[in-house]
Amino acid sequence: MKKNQDSAKIFTRRSFVIGALQVSCLAVLGGRLAWLQVSQGARYKTLSDKNRINIKMLAPSRGQIVDRFGVPLAVNNQNFRVLIIPEQADDIPKSLRALQNFIEIEEEQIQKVLKQVSKTPKFVPVEIKDDLSWEDVARIEVNLPDLPGLSIGVGEIRAYPYGISTAHIVGYVSAVSKTEVHQDPVLTLPGFKIGKTGVEKRFDLDMRGKSGNAEVEVNVIGREVRELKRDASMTGKRVALTIDGELQRFSQNRLGQEKSASAVIMDAHTGAVYSLASSPSFDPNIFTKGLSAAMWEELLADPGHPLTNKAIAGQYPPGSTFKMVTAMAALEAGLITSHQTSFCPGHYEYGTDRFHCWKRGGHGTVNLIDALTQSCDVYFYEISTKVGIDKIAAMARKLGLGEKLDFDLKEERPGLIPDKGWKMGRFGEVWRPGETIVASIGQGYIQTTPLQLAVMTARLINGGYAVKPWMTGYVGDQLKVDPKWPKMDFNKWHLDLITKGMNRVVNHEKGTAHGSKIEESHMQMGGKTGTAQVRRITMKQRAEGVLNADLPWKSRHHALFVGYAPIHKPRYVCSVVVEHGGGGSSSAAPLARELLVEAQKRDPAATPLQVEKRA
Repeated sequence: MKKNQDSAKIFTRRSFVIGALQVSCLAVLGGRLAWLQVSQGARYKTLSDKNRINIKMLAPSRGQIVDRFGVPLAVNNQNFRVLIIPEQADDIPKSLRALQNFIEIEEEQIQKVLKQVSKTPKFVPVEIKDDLSWEDVARIEVNLPDLPGLSIGVGEIRAYPYGISTAHIVGYVSAVSKTEVHQDPVLTLPGFKIGKTGVEKRFDLDMRGKSGNAEVEVNVIGREVRELKRDASMTGKRVALTIDGELQRFSQNRLGQEKSASAVIMDAHTGAVYSLASSPSFDPNIFTKGLSAAMWEELLADPGHPLTNKAIAGQYPPGSTFKMVTAMAALEAGLITSHQTSFCPGHYEYGTDRFHCWKRGGHGTVNLIDALTQSCDVYFYEISTKVGIDKIAAMARKLGLGEKLDFDLKEERPGLIPDKGWKMGRFGEVWRPGETIVASIGQGYIQTTPLQLAVMTARLINGGYAVKPWMTGYVGDQLKVDPKWPKMDFNKWHLDLITKGMNRVVNHEKGTAHGSKIEESHMQMGGKTGTAQVRRITMKQRAEGVLNADLPWKSRHHALFVGYAPIHKPRYVCSVVVEHGGGGSSSAAPLARELLVEAQKRDPAATPLQVEKRA
């Protein structure tokens, strides 16, 4: 009897456990069923009605580029575009040609899309046309049932408010090429563009941002019904430049009066670049909308080379602006004094060779200050034979010439400062004294950029600090440059002599740039003119009195000027090169005068850079 009771108890316990497990399972199943029917019922109902869920990547907004005052130089505007998803189109060519009934599309564009479709996964949308008007969008939307595989996308298009004025600085964005598609999936988005030149290229990854994604319900004809879920994209970082947008516009407009020219305005003490202009220029907006082959060929064929940023990539003989380098080399080597004089009869004879001064009758007896003021060639011919090319070259490099300056833009070129070792390595020949004489006045093998000439000027008049040029202040809220520059071991007296000579070039009646003197005493400038020969003048031409203006434009001399202002407390330095512009005093100095006056009026150095303000 007891045994039967024990068995009954065990059976009852087991029944309870099994029953509890069954109830738990039913509860889980019931809960799951309720969740599917109540919470997710609407979703699965739409799926049962032949709708589907698409996961689409969301392109990030590209970070803005702004000037030092926060004024936009590169922005994003709303952009409507029509796309085709190959896997959703039964007949792609038929859909594309049907689209021609509603918007204007060239046959060439259709062939381009078909080619792109053949190289792209079938599920990836391909852009057919962008920058659609609202009327175009409306016509396509109404007729989507007759356009299988097509859809309207809303994105952004890059725009440059200052146009040609900032083209060489800001650069432009364009479509991703096949070689540029790497591991970043955002590059596969239709119409996605990346930086190709300028700041757009230099800080492309910072400004690109991070993509997001959206879960979208799409009906049977491809129309989006609703958005179910969204993970927002992250906007790229803002880049704040040291450039003064209005000073840049002024500089570009002024240079536009010349056939081909470039100019730099920078801070003598901090190295901040306020204007970097190159003319002729181009409109970067044409690249964001798609550049035709004809327009591209036209840009390439322009003799003014509008695609080249001549302020940092143009390489020119510095002409007489280099005389300050020769003078500093001789002073620092202890080979001349301020009172030492030379006699200039209009030429200098060395061995059997004769080297002419620009002034036929000569300058008579001159000292260093006189030689700089009147730009006497003979004085520098003579002292160069004492100094030698290696000391002159070393001084030139110390002043920032002949080497890249690690500037923000990748298009920067190094120029060339030759010496004995360079010539032996390049040509396998020894350096000759006559080549030193020619180099002493910035001719021969020497090549410099306008940016380097601005740096040279800054280092001479800022007390001998090794300032370097920079243009990118902030990327996001991160400061990119701390402008504290080391002091070079120059004798202050020697720097004062050079500065005095530059002052007299403009403000003394015998100065080569006296005609460009600034009358307002608080804005007066100093500087140095330069004329760089493009080709050698023959003895016959010299005897016949052939003038530079008589030569074809391509054979005329380059005109140069480097300057600083104000005289009493230098802040702004400027370099100007007018290609084939004749003499530095006639075309480059007046241009620099206007730029330095405008720079002082605007006084960008008085306003701190505008850092990005985060919410």
